[in-house]
Amino acid sequence: MEFKRILLVQTAFLGDTILVTPLIRAVRQLFPDAQIDILAIPQTAAVLQNNPHLNHILLFDKRTNKKSAFVKTLKELRRQQYDLAISAHSSLTTGLLLWLARIPQRIGFDRSPIRYFLTHRVPVPQAEHTIKKNLALLQPLSKQTFAMQTELFPSEKDNYLARNLLQRFATDKPKIAIAPGSVWPTKRWPKEYYAELVRKLKDRFALVFIGSPDERELCTWILEKADAEQALNLAGELSLLQSAAVIKDCDLMICNDSGALHLANAMQTDVFAFFGPTVKEFGFYPFRPNDFVFEISGLYCRPCGKHGSKKCPDGHFRCMREIKPDWVEKKVNEKFATDAPSA
Repeated sequence: MEFKRILLVQTAFLGDTILVTPLIRAVRQLFPDAQIDILAIPQTAAVLQNNPHLNHILLFDKRTNKKSAFVKTLKELRRQQYDLAISAHSSLTTGLLLWLARIPQRIGFDRSPIRYFLTHRVPVPQAEHTIKKNLALLQPLSKQTFAMQTELFPSEKDNYLARNLLQRFATDKPKIAIAPGSVWPTKRWPKEYYAELVRKLKDRFALVFIGSPDERELCTWILEKADAEQALNLAGELSLLQSAAVIKDCDLMICNDSGALHLANAMQTDVFAFFGPTVKEFGFYPFRPNDFVFEISGLYCRPCGKHGSKKCPDGHFRCMREIKPDWVEKKVNEKFATDAPSA
């Protein structure tokens, strides 16, 4: 089949958007001469900038005035006259958009509610990483297999900024990026544990804190409690691709089950991640060979939700509190083959 105008859709969270990049690359491999666009939300679209496999990034601002944004987006989709849509997002809103836009071929997962608006329904793969699930959407088009590696494309200006920021360390110490935030409080390893870990690592490693403007106060608190004056706090100061450029120049990312994990995977920086209320079986785990997930297996209450929550439903928060800083320090030491005593 030949298609001239193809629309991809992912209007979920930051991690979901990064995890769709292998699908973008695969569609370009299948249709090198087609116009390939993606529909995303303003909060995550910036992470797709400079992607050489995309022609345009269309915005669906559904988090402000959803009804107005729906009408505006529908008009644009009709104007573009796409002949194929591939949606990694399965909401009712997405299904309606694609159907009302009169896109003749519409591929998505065979699950409600989007299934009723599709021309091709793909069975949802079981027990697979989300990247593999996304690539399964190409089954109606090709029997090829495609690479899982996610990818982002910071500009030369972004890379230059990252190099300049990290020059302050002027040291041969390994650089560790730390991202202690998450949209959901229960997905955050306790800030007291982060502070204790930073105290243990600060003399042997160059530490760089990454996060959103809302997470800067959290990062500042951790650094003050750890008395880590030499650490670099970049939370709230960088764009998504600038953060990616900084992470690329680090040797390790330590973070929660959050967008930072996926930024690091995309930049091929090793990841140590904390999974508390969520589990790897949900399909959003770090997937590269040297990555590691800290989790407490066998807890009766795990998982308690796919996206975490504001507080532990049972009040004990064992899934995170039983992941002790000493365990994390030990894994860091093993990774960098150092037997230096703790500070």
